[in-house]
Formats: sequence, C-alpha cells, structure tokens
Amino acid sequence: MRVFSAFVLAVVVTGCAGSPDSAQRPPARNTGASISQTPQVRACLANLGAAKVNFTPLEDRFFGAGCATLGTVKLGWLAGDAGRLDVTNLGPVSCPLANAMQNWARFGVDRAARQILGSPLARIETMGSYSCRNVAGTGRLSAHATANAVDIAAFRLADGRRISVLNDWNSSSPQVRAFLRTIRDSACKRFGTVLSPEYNAAHRDHLHLETSAMRPLCR
Repeated sequence: MRVFSAFVLAVVVTGCAGSPDSAQRPPARNTGASISQTPQVRACLANLGAAKVNFTPLEDRFFGAGCATLGTVKLGWLAGDAGRLDVTNLGPVSCPLANAMQNWARFGVDRAARQILGSPLARIETMGSYSCRNVAGTGRLSAHATANAVDIAAFRLADGRRISVLNDWNSSSPQVRAFLRTIRDSACKRFGTVLSPEYNAAHRDHLHLETSAMRPLCR
C-alpha cells in the first residue's frame, strides 16, 4: 500500500460546496504528484484498514492558490456493524477525514438508524468533498480546498427509505427529526466543525463535516 505525506493547511472558517455565494476557483496547473511516508499517515491508513474500510491511497497533488490534496484517499465504502456502507459522489478526502467518517457512519449513523428508525443504514449520499474555492462570501480558503471537509445530503436505509437533510430536517415524523439531530450531535464528537440547517440557509440541504477547523463549532 502506498502512503503519503500528512499535511495540515490551517483554515480559519469553513465553507460548503453548492452554497449560493461560494467562490469557485478554476483549477490551476497541476504542479505534479509526490509520494512519501510518515508515521502519521501510516498510522492513519492502518486505522482505516483495521476498520475494514475499502479505500485507495492517492498521490499528493498541488493545484495552486493554496489548493491541494495531500495524504488523501478515495473511499469505496465504509464499514457498518453488519456489512458495507456505501458512500456516493466523493472525490479525494484526507485520511483523518476518512477515519472520522468511518467512526461516525458506523457508531453514529448506522446505530442511530437501527435504534430510532428500525432499519440499518445502507448508503450515505454526499455533495462532494474536495473543491478548490473560498468560504462562501469571503476571501478565505475553504476546508474543501484541502479535502478536509465533506457535505452530507441524505441517507438511504436498508428498507428503502431515504432521509434527506433538505426534506426531512423539519419532518412531520418525530423519529426522523430525532434521527437527524442525533447524528448531527454524534458528528460534533468526531469532527472539528459541523454545520447543519440550524446554522444558516446555505446549509439547509446538507451537513458540513470538517476535520481541519482551528476552533470547534457545532451548529
């Protein structure tokens, strides 16, 4: 297994793909790929392997304007208590973000789905991870620009039900509302920043999960 250098680019505040006023930066010239080994990345990848996650390590890449994908992986699927948990629409994610997603998906989302909704989780639908752009409405680089954030749109259960942030955050079903708020609170224990529809209108359709925040924020 190839492993790659861990690199942390500090991002002061978060931003999400798809926000109406987000400033998308055009991809700059790729300055090349590199492969290196550090104890931190080896340990991170080993944790993913031990958790039975399906993933592929990716080459480090620099895209200019502060955008880069360093120490990232491509996720095939995550692992639940009783089998695989599919994830959709994901590009590169940093290894720490992948580990946080794995723990949240298994111990937060899958178990909450079983306990509150009576069905295991089958799939997590995302709105993407890496995106070279600024925080919406600012000149500051988004955590998405270093693959340290992912936006979660919906959850597909094994019984076929689809629970979406947009349509179900204020659902008429108390169980569905409880499920979404339970997994939001669970995410707050595992990610540095978690933003939900209760934060602002730009997050009405997704949960923003980020590992690179300087200060914890859970809304």
